[in-house]
Amino acid sequence: MWNKYKYFLAYLLPATALWGIYNGGYLTFTGVAFSFVLLPFLELFFRGTPENHEQDSEITLQTQKFYDFLLYFNIPVLYGILFFFLSKVNDFNTLEMIGSVLSTGILVGSTGINVAHELGHRQSKMEQFFSKILLLPALYMHFFIEHNRGHHKTVGTDDDPVSAKKGEIIYLFWIKAIVGEFISAWNLEKELLQKNKQSVIGLHNEMIRFQLVQYGYLAGIFVSFGITGLLAALAVALIGVLLLETINYIEHYGLRRKKMPNGFYEPVLPKHSWNSDHELGRIMLYELTRHSDHHYKSTRKYQILRHFDDSPQLPMGYPAALLLALLPPLWFYTMDKRLEKINME
Repeated sequence: MWNKYKYFLAYLLPATALWGIYNGGYLTFTGVAFSFVLLPFLELFFRGTPENHEQDSEITLQTQKFYDFLLYFNIPVLYGILFFFLSKVNDFNTLEMIGSVLSTGILVGSTGINVAHELGHRQSKMEQFFSKILLLPALYMHFFIEHNRGHHKTVGTDDDPVSAKKGEIIYLFWIKAIVGEFISAWNLEKELLQKNKQSVIGLHNEMIRFQLVQYGYLAGIFVSFGITGLLAALAVALIGVLLLETINYIEHYGLRRKKMPNGFYEPVLPKHSWNSDHELGRIMLYELTRHSDHHYKSTRKYQILRHFDDSPQLPMGYPAALLLALLPPLWFYTMDKRLEKINME
């Protein structure tokens, strides 16, 4: 029973953000406190388990629509809270604006981009459309192209803009990742169009369509909520994107695939992603923390992702790791010795 209904706890992320925005004052930071104070603290005690589902159970779980609808419901939740936030921005004082932007931005990165990431790997056109809708508030719709056609092929190599090198400072990584992902997405779409003998310039170019949709989204916000609403929407988008790129940073930090004598890289293996079995982070991020299995088979649904004994394990859950990454000296001290041990094995 717990394994099925535990993912309802993921809705605590939007619930705390909404509650804080509604009540105002210092409480606008409730979403931040829940995500990066309470969750890291609780994960000191709830470290989770490496156990996997039995193969027979996997077949049943894979086909249960219940798990899909849990993802779909994030669309009205995200847009409902975003609209409520924007409807109040002109009434916020400085403190409330900062707290609400941070809490809503975390929501854009988790309820938005993270769920979009899961749905973007599905084969259904409807679910892929849902993925793009969830990426819109982050103004990061090109992630759908780059992640699926780029990252999953180049992960763990210097060709991948979101595979962090050992010793790379996260603040410089942010710039490299954001710029690199956009350029990579454009080049991937360009290659596809040229392969199909189509012009790069035109509405058949999905990158161009994405930009038009995003500009239309921002224009609608400006008309409805003014310049303050527009700036607030840009701010929450930036927070969401930085949350994504910080997750990218910790997922593959320092892990590299070897180049074979034939010039190709070795296949993506469980050892090329950092994982965490900490239960709460797994629930809040729909099992994103079991990242090795996701790269092994990207169409594998979140509810049946597996633990691998030979995948590198983070010493903490993802919420705590995100905070640690923002302090480069402590991050390097904690992670680099683990990298050395992995490289010696």
